[in-house]
Amino acid sequence: MPIRGVLFDVDDTLVDYSGSERAGILAHLHHLDLLRRFPGPQAAVTLWREVAREQYARFVSGELTFTAQQYERTRRFLARLGEPTAAMPDEEAAAWFAGYTAHRDAAQSAFPDAAPVLAALARTHRLGIVSNSSTAQQRRKLHATGLLHHFDDTAIVCSDEHGEAKPAPGIFLAACARLGLPPHQVAHVGDNYALDALGARAAGLRPFWLDRTPTATPTPAATAPGIHHLPTLTPLPAALHP
Repeated sequence: MPIRGVLFDVDDTLVDYSGSERAGILAHLHHLDLLRRFPGPQAAVTLWREVAREQYARFVSGELTFTAQQYERTRRFLARLGEPTAAMPDEEAAAWFAGYTAHRDAAQSAFPDAAPVLAALARTHRLGIVSNSSTAQQRRKLHATGLLHHFDDTAIVCSDEHGEAKPAPGIFLAACARLGLPPHQVAHVGDNYALDALGARAAGLRPFWLDRTPTATPTPAATAPGIHHLPTLTPLPAALHP
């Protein structure tokens, strides 16, 4: 059965989230004169990402909302710096996180292979988004990086509004329904092996795992049954029609 639709993850798939995250937290800490508390920039980035992973996992599990995990990131990060944040009100945490996102968003960019591949696929396939984020945030990000026009407005499904996050099958199936296609006629492309590749496979889609890590050969995980490995997005159009 031919693939007629393609769903994409956004962060670190279409948009270089890791790069903008690094630039954003370093600029924010520099602005607040907090960067001097670290032995070097990488130590600050490492701590921020460690705290982010912990709180994001709580969001994916349903323990926190998308917004609440942002506030908890702020509180836990500052607590690790010795700041008294246990009673930090949401308004203060929101303001601190907003300062970080302003710096992060100023540095965001699409990967060079994203626009050409989306333009090529849009001529032959229906395109959508499945993201563990908020719809408003991802729309802004896709618009700012020049990618939003490739997607139908109705085919952007994000966990904050949908009510469940990847790897739950429901969010993939909801996106397929928005495309008007059955799961077996839809491919999903994402960089997170567990959330994207395994989640899409479990929902009945054709999963493509994007691993931009420069390695000579795919990792063993990429050879799991039904998981297609991509080192970049460039081979995707040809891979959809083996």
